[in-house]
Amino acid sequence: MASEFELRNRRIVLGLSGGIACYKSAELVRELVRAGARVQVVMTEAAMQFITPVTMQALSGQPVVTSQWDAREPNNMAHINLSREADAILVAPASADFIAQLALGRADELLALLCLARPIERCPLLLAPAMNREMWAHPATQRNVAQVKADGATVLGPAAGDQACGEIGDGRMLEPLELCDELVAFFQPKRLAGRRVLITAGPTFEAIDPVRGITNHSSGKMGFALARAAAEAGAQVTLVAGPVHLPTPRQVRRIDVGSAREMLDAVLPRAPQHDIFVATAAVADWRPASAGEQKLKKDGSGRVPNLELVENPDILATVARLPAGDRPWCVGFAAESHDLVRHAREKLQRKGVPLIVGNIGPATFGRDENQLVLVDAAGEVELAPASKITLARELVRVIAERFEPRGA
Repeated sequence: MASEFELRNRRIVLGLSGGIACYKSAELVRELVRAGARVQVVMTEAAMQFITPVTMQALSGQPVVTSQWDAREPNNMAHINLSREADAILVAPASADFIAQLALGRADELLALLCLARPIERCPLLLAPAMNREMWAHPATQRNVAQVKADGATVLGPAAGDQACGEIGDGRMLEPLELCDELVAFFQPKRLAGRRVLITAGPTFEAIDPVRGITNHSSGKMGFALARAAAEAGAQVTLVAGPVHLPTPRQVRRIDVGSAREMLDAVLPRAPQHDIFVATAAVADWRPASAGEQKLKKDGSGRVPNLELVENPDILATVARLPAGDRPWCVGFAAESHDLVRHAREKLQRKGVPLIVGNIGPATFGRDENQLVLVDAAGEVELAPASKITLARELVRVIAERFEPRGA
């Protein structure tokens, strides 16, 4: 979900073409405004059959424009003025008919006209298709979508699921929160474009018996934020997640695991296929030597079972010791309870990696905010307290600047 002010000072023209998905556009305006954007709504005649300009004006705080002949513009050229002032035009919903208009370069009414008149090099066009599954699958629609992409538009979705007509399939407009996140991501610098990033996140669970285990308080939020930030930066991201209850960031491939050994088994064969490895997960240091097949029960004697522990594999160190041709550029995390910098530096040397990111675990587990210190051979750099997604984007910037490709 987009955080407050992630679209601060962005001027967005939100276009609505005809479709039942217009009801989602009301919530989309709320999300964009909440994220700090100034939203100017433009509606087609068909869109006004599904939702009123009064509703959209109340939510956006701006008069809705519906006609190219709107005399409120001093020069009577709304199609010029709106496109020159916008940082982006987002059409949501974009109907099959509207996409066809764009593909042909037609401008029958204001929304298509301002899309055609926009300065392509500085006013991007994003389209969120919404239509029946058969309309989406029709060869004509697919040709038109391919054409608008070739002409520079970015197509967001569609999603699959229940449709207003009662059918199920591709063609649903993305949800308002998803579209807001997509717009936020669109504006992020593509510092990792073309790179492949492997990230671990969350705790591991080391079974004692079928119902108990050794784990920790890691929520996985920092790792998931980093996966989102890396995807926003243009990377192909694979996220190996321990047992957490978090939604998968868009455009991220997720692999769920339980124990440290399962996480290693997921990471090791994939590491050589990635350029960067970020070990955010709070991996349990030890596991029971053997797990009981049945729940260990109290017998009333007061005796405590004698649990023999063995050390878990060190995932970061294992990846960092791969042969040079297979080894990604590695970043480790250190979640400590005290003496953060000292422990982080010891970890840097012990693991043999170029960068360790430290934080105080008890102060951040489960929270949406964090405070980080970056430790490398040159010294330490503190990152001021901020939301985890803000820190993740800053960390992506640092990684992009320091990353050294194999063989460099």
